[in-house]
Amino acid sequence: MYLGKFSWLALVCGTAALAEPSLERGKYLVEGPAACGNCHTPIGPEGPVAEMQLAGRLVEKTPDFTAIAPNITPGGRVAEWTDEDLARAIREGVTPGGSRVIGPPMPIALYSRLSDDDVYSIVQYLRTVPAVENDPGDSVYSFPLPPAYGPPVGTVPHPEEGVTVAYGEYLAGPVAHCIECHSPMGPMGPDWVNQLGAGGFEFHGPWGSSVSANLTSHAEDGLAAWTDAELKQMITRGVRPDGVKMMPPMGYGYYSQISPEDLDAILLYLRQLPALPDPT
Repeated sequence: MYLGKFSWLALVCGTAALAEPSLERGKYLVEGPAACGNCHTPIGPEGPVAEMQLAGRLVEKTPDFTAIAPNITPGGRVAEWTDEDLARAIREGVTPGGSRVIGPPMPIALYSRLSDDDVYSIVQYLRTVPAVENDPGDSVYSFPLPPAYGPPVGTVPHPEEGVTVAYGEYLAGPVAHCIECHSPMGPMGPDWVNQLGAGGFEFHGPWGSSVSANLTSHAEDGLAAWTDAELKQMITRGVRPDGVKMMPPMGYGYYSQISPEDLDAILLYLRQLPALPDPT
């Protein structure tokens, strides 16, 4: 598991915010920056199917694996799980009793750093969404999954919130997992050590093929040429400054719900990423 140059210790060992799990926070995270529905809600010709919110779907099918995002409404299997079971599945990638390991593209390496307050806020909100009876099936992998993604997650304090690089790092990492999709793949997963945020991750779907953008401060390949206003429009509306509509799978509809302060924090973090050229 790569942690790269992330300053997680600075996040959790500094002044922690006095936060507690809440339904309001869970709703904001799930429907906003965490964009859980981007994988867990079925997609129809017009976009996400409203009446099937979080009911699970086929995310990706390749020669190597079939990735199914499960039904995480109270109508799915998680209804039988305890809150602790669900929190552990999110942060450690294991089902109750450790009976099954959750495979990609679930970004467990990042979710393991979700604060206790945030993961239990998410769990609290998921218990309240409408139950949808739907069984999308199970993921199948042609390669062995690890027995675990790391040691059990202990206590993770909540970071101090604000328009800071540190909080932007938390939002762009464990919460919105921007650096999951916007870093090229290495032999052990996204290469956060050598190519953090350099883009180049290919996505294939009904829309065709799209490649994640370079989020570093590189003058030609990265974000240096864009203003904050232009970047915010691209993130929250999926529209380039010239009016061209951007392709999926980035969850523009969810990111449109990010608060102005959180969006500013994310941009502050991205602006300071070391300049890297596009992967070759």
